[in-house]
Amino acid sequence: MQIAAAKPGRHWLLLALLVVSICINYVDRGNLSVAQKGIAEDLSLNAHDLGKLFSAFFWTYTAFQMVAGWAIDRYNVYRVYGYCFAAWSVATALTGAAGSFATIFGLRLLLGTAESVAYPAYSKIIAASFPEEERGRANAFIDAGSKLGPALGLNIGGTIAAFYGWRAMFFAIGAGSLLWLIPWRLLAPRTFTKHRDHSDDGPALSEIFRRREAWGTFVGLFGSNWAWYFMLTWLPPYFIRERHFSQALMATYGSLPFWAVAASSVTVGILSDRWISRGGSPSRVRRTFVIGGLLGATILLPAAVVQNPHLAMLLLIAAAASFGCCSSNIWAVTQTLAGPAAAGRWSGIQNTFGNIAGILAPWITGWIVFESGSFYWAFVLSATMLVLAACSYLFLVHEVTPLHWNSPREP
Repeated sequence: MQIAAAKPGRHWLLLALLVVSICINYVDRGNLSVAQKGIAEDLSLNAHDLGKLFSAFFWTYTAFQMVAGWAIDRYNVYRVYGYCFAAWSVATALTGAAGSFATIFGLRLLLGTAESVAYPAYSKIIAASFPEEERGRANAFIDAGSKLGPALGLNIGGTIAAFYGWRAMFFAIGAGSLLWLIPWRLLAPRTFTKHRDHSDDGPALSEIFRRREAWGTFVGLFGSNWAWYFMLTWLPPYFIRERHFSQALMATYGSLPFWAVAASSVTVGILSDRWISRGGSPSRVRRTFVIGGLLGATILLPAAVVQNPHLAMLLLIAAAASFGCCSSNIWAVTQTLAGPAAAGRWSGIQNTFGNIAGILAPWITGWIVFESGSFYWAFVLSATMLVLAACSYLFLVHEVTPLHWNSPREP
């Protein structure tokens, strides 16, 4: 495996840019949800149609995960990531000019293809550049960026859409995102170096698939992503349709759960690293936060039942904060188990399984809402998936320690 090496001390600056990029990444994923009211009115779309559009991104995002994992193992991860960032920003901007369901659907497919490189690249960079006692923080910052994205998307995107329309929102966000490429071009390494762990001797795909721990992380990400993508794509419509928020109120009040999960992720990431640095077992620390966070996030189900909208929002904020305890440690578990030799490929496979939920959750939620006229059963299904994810980490991932790889990977 060849990756580009950052200069000593520069990895934290690169991490900061990655945090900004994942924030933009999630703004772009979620902006369709923010603009759904205007798009539905302009293009005469129903909830079922919107569910298809929400899921379109995940078709290609999921399908290209293993391709992305191979690409960042084979080529300079920093360069591949920069090209893909440019492509997804252009796809976002062009959505503002779309005049039909088919055009938006196609652009969402392009967006998913370009963004598929994100998490394999993050895992590769973090596994190679950060020791175990710093990975909780590194992953927490990345995770916080992914949660701040929807919050800022609701705040900024919702405000632009409310005053200037949904097309202006896509133009502004897509074109503005391209500015990120300037510091990335200046800071990202441009040369290849051999990794110190000789990861050309890493595992074959078949060996990863044979590991019980790998399946624990695959199923765990599927279950947690189901709940996350339900919140990402359908919470804004839920606030408008069922809680009767205005577009302006949704842009501010509706973003609170996403701010909560971001704050929780950073806090717990720092706490988990401190616990480990003071002698705590990585297995105990990572599994405690992952399993406890997943089970605590099931509080989102009572939020769908209570009548008082303010109490419902408090419950959603609590569920989101609990989810942050889990999400800040999930990728640290994977990076420790896989090691630098397998981090990119394992992450690509894991994200493939995890983002099947991205295809199914928005689509099935749209079907549930269309058929029942209510979000209740969608909340029930999301809570069930959180329990499934907790069980996978409880029963399949017994120890969070580096695995020994026996076979060379395929060329």
